[in-house]
Amino acid sequence: MALSLNACMLILKEHHLLKSSAIQGDMDTVMTSVSYDSRRVQPNGLFFCKGENFRTIYLTMAKDKGAITYVAEQPFPEGKGMNAFIVRNVQKAMALLAAAYYNYPQDELFIIAYTGTKGKTTSAYFTKAILDQMNGGKTALFSTIDRIVGPKQDQRFKSDLTTPESLDLFHDMRSAVDNGMTHLVMEVSSQAYLKSRVFGLTYDVGFFLNITPDHIGPNEHPNFANYLHCKLQLLVNSRICVINAQTDHFSEVYAAATTTTDPDSIFLFANASYQEPHNLPIDFRMESHEADLFESRFTFTPVTPKAQSFGVHGDYQLKLVGDYNESNATAAIIGSAMAGADTYESQEGLKNVTIPGRMESAQVPGHGAVYVDYAHNYGSMQALLSFLVRQYKHPRIIVVLGAPGDKGVSRRADFSRVLNEYASDVFLTTDDPGFEDPGDIAKEIDRGIDHGQVHVNIELDRPTAIHDAIVSSKPGDIVVVAGKGADPYQKVRGIDTPYPTDMVVVHQVIDQL
Repeated sequence: MALSLNACMLILKEHHLLKSSAIQGDMDTVMTSVSYDSRRVQPNGLFFCKGENFRTIYLTMAKDKGAITYVAEQPFPEGKGMNAFIVRNVQKAMALLAAAYYNYPQDELFIIAYTGTKGKTTSAYFTKAILDQMNGGKTALFSTIDRIVGPKQDQRFKSDLTTPESLDLFHDMRSAVDNGMTHLVMEVSSQAYLKSRVFGLTYDVGFFLNITPDHIGPNEHPNFANYLHCKLQLLVNSRICVINAQTDHFSEVYAAATTTTDPDSIFLFANASYQEPHNLPIDFRMESHEADLFESRFTFTPVTPKAQSFGVHGDYQLKLVGDYNESNATAAIIGSAMAGADTYESQEGLKNVTIPGRMESAQVPGHGAVYVDYAHNYGSMQALLSFLVRQYKHPRIIVVLGAPGDKGVSRRADFSRVLNEYASDVFLTTDDPGFEDPGDIAKEIDRGIDHGQVHVNIELDRPTAIHDAIVSSKPGDIVVVAGKGADPYQKVRGIDTPYPTDMVVVHQVIDQL
């Protein structure tokens, strides 16, 4: 991989990002490495001065390690003697130059992208399962849980961000292509657009699943309007747009899709019973059939001629229960069909999918049933708890949850609201507190809870909270352990502190009883 000074200049000018430049030598000079982390700079490198925590000492370190060019939003004396590109937005510049450095790997992949407040991860896993059935396991995955860039075990990694920094994103895309992958399924977070991590990237198929207030706070989106705006950018940058017709703010979502996409390439899906209020035809319908607590079944029907042209239809079954998971599977069938999968490949791909930290369950002798789920905002918690209420005929529900620190501040009031709607008891505990006091976070959630309706326990040691919740349950009760799913760590003051995962703790409690 390499990138010349001349190529950098042309790209930055083309996108009106270049304010000024200082070139020390030949414009044909080539950089053979790129980095935004001064500790990882290689000789003959291009270094990006980015982020609120950037310090000029990092540029000095990069220069000492062999960086010959830097990109920044202002010139720095520490960069004297280096080539410099001074840009209007360093994050956008990094995304564009990263794609060029890695020789545009997105052009060698069929990319299906998902955004939405809930359902991104499940839809992405379902889609990968179908595509793997179609292409023999040549599907890369960039998700909240895993980053898969090849078929081997050492080409699978735990994710630290839903959508990584652009340099890492395009590096992983290039790795996927070099490892023989032909398709990529990725989650795209609102933060990815807020921070310009995917600037300039176009998807073959882009999905808008839903939108509810989330990720609003001092370190994230300033308000809901900004959150929605960032979510909509995925549709603006997709060749084919697929929208859940049942999403809130549908008119704004559909309008965003039409800004860059012909209506013939915009598709809508919904439940079979959903009445169309938009004066637009629903292209795909999903009809849920009777489900138990271990398996669900539904029928997928293309309705319009343009939907029927993909030739995919029929009956499907899932190991993940819940009508919301059937909706996620519907999205996966649509996206996979647009990538060339047929009915059989979709049916076979879906029927045995399990997802770490999603609706994992255990029966506790002498006590209630336990469900572990990554549900971590109002939308996902409401979908999960309402499903359990329906399936178990209004049981006593005991919830174990916390809220992360330093982000998603709006979730805390949302958790109070959903607990008031469904829970009998709650154990407020620790969930990635970051640099905040987990006790203060728990008290903030507690302030919004109706104590005449919900019994509140505050136990900040998460394994103890899980233990106490299970022990307090009786046969017929439901214990929901929410938020962390399969995360094997707690984020505490900038450190990923090892944690055995919620399901491991649940089984440890069961073994002790």
